[in-house]
Amino acid sequence: MNSLQSPSAVVMVRPHAFASNPETRDDNAFQTLANRSAKATSAAARDEHDRAVEQLHAAGVTVHVFDDHGTQDTPDSVFPNNWFSTHPGGHVAIYPMFVPSRRRERRSDVIELLKQEYRVQDVIDYSGLEQDNLALEGTGAMVLDHVGRIAYTVKSNRADRVLLERFCTHFNYEPIAFEARDAEGRDVYHTNVLMGIGMHYVLICLDMITDLDRRATVRARLEESGRTVIDLSHEQIADFAGNAIELSGNNGLVLALSSRALDALTPQQIEVIKASATTLSLTIPTIETAGGSVRCMIAGIHLSRR
Repeated sequence: MNSLQSPSAVVMVRPHAFASNPETRDDNAFQTLANRSAKATSAAARDEHDRAVEQLHAAGVTVHVFDDHGTQDTPDSVFPNNWFSTHPGGHVAIYPMFVPSRRRERRSDVIELLKQEYRVQDVIDYSGLEQDNLALEGTGAMVLDHVGRIAYTVKSNRADRVLLERFCTHFNYEPIAFEARDAEGRDVYHTNVLMGIGMHYVLICLDMITDLDRRATVRARLEESGRTVIDLSHEQIADFAGNAIELSGNNGLVLALSSRALDALTPQQIEVIKASATTLSLTIPTIETAGGSVRCMIAGIHLSRR
């Protein structure tokens, strides 16, 4: 089974030199420092990744795994959804990243695999715009409604406004941009920490959208799509409840999220999800110290098999 919104195949990167990245710490309030040695932290992250891959496989999701042995000094490589995205019709985008270490995560072997095993019509590479200090960090910066063709985007240094417009023109999305802040008043750096869209529901913290009119617009557009809005609290967002991704498995739709995120949801919220999808809880506490969770670890493949 596959759906336009929820892919049945994904790319993941197995980390061998995982660490909390000092280059991204200034604007990522979700980062914390692991209380263990670098070697132990890296090993724990790798084990968490491998267990997650096994669980996704067991659910019927195809997972293409690439190893990152750390030779390029890429501590955030376990989060590949930021540097590329794929789109129905055979389209691939490659993105400019905000800090130098994240730019080194891009790799040609991932794109080659996509071309070999899926129908790829074109690859649009925006990464050269890094020379102009522009960034648009993929499906971290944008949460895409593939059915309604809307790119929900938090305004930040990870999502340049002009580049967002260019992406939306190329890929036929409507941009809906807004400012968002956490409970302490800090700017949100990536849209996918506060929002995740499934086929029949959306997880979102509307309170984080600072402009009331814009907040109402976002809610209205989500409801117009026929989805149930599951309104999350600031506390649930801090537990990564918004950083989830719906996938297509052997037995229908599956919402992959961390065990911490699932524990943060209320029984009523889980009931709404389970009306159309099963939940798949992945235990990744070490990986979450880098400021990202399950959604960040998974780059969905919205392409047709060859």
